[in-house]
Amino acid sequence: MSPAGRRFQAVGRNEGFVCAVCGAVVPPLANGSCRNHCPACLHSLHVDVMPGDRASDCGGVLVPVAAERSGKKGWVIVHRCERCGEVRRNKAALDDPAWPDDHDRLVELVAGGPGPGGRPGSRGW
Repeated sequence: MSPAGRRFQAVGRNEGFVCAVCGAVVPPLANGSCRNHCPACLHSLHVDVMPGDRASDCGGVLVPVAAERSGKKGWVIVHRCERCGEVRRNKAALDDPAWPDDHDRLVELVAGGPGPGGRPGSRGW
């Protein structure tokens, strides 16, 4: 646990990026937290050790494989890294006023929708 009693603290940058999977130009989160996945396709890159620190050497694509409801965080997207296999959980940004996460894609993940070979919703993680 961190000194503030939270398991994770955003320690890095809240910056926009171009999604490596779908090419969307993604703005920073409006609330100042660190955006760590594309709101259009929900993919991410394995670049953080702690949220926002950009300290991971992996750099693999984090594929959204499921979504879970958390009492504290709301909806959480479960990602699996295509390169190293690590499973990460990231809070969904459904309330971002600039560009919220795609609700339909999140529902697909919850429902276990289409997606062979570990793709979104396949539960192949």
